[in-house]
Amino acid sequence: MNVAAFRLISELESVETIAEGSAIRNLYRLNKAYGRAHWRKRKGIGMIELENGSIRRAELHWYEAHGIGRKELKFKHYVD
Repeated sequence: MNVAAFRLISELESVETIAEGSAIRNLYRLNKAYGRAHWRKRKGIGMIELENGSIRRAELHWYEAHGIGRKELKFKHYVD
């Protein structure tokens, strides 16, 4: 899958935690890049604007931790 550049233009809805703590594969890298914290991998649905100007509803995944915030927002697939 090609990495699409996008901009989040709505609040995220249907947010749920996929993994947390030691269940996250990239935990060592997250701690090294952003600082030690209780990390959670989360997913949700939001409206995104693509580079070409089109607006789509999509499932997004990201990592977040208290005091650090949301990091590495990734597009997974469109939701119709």
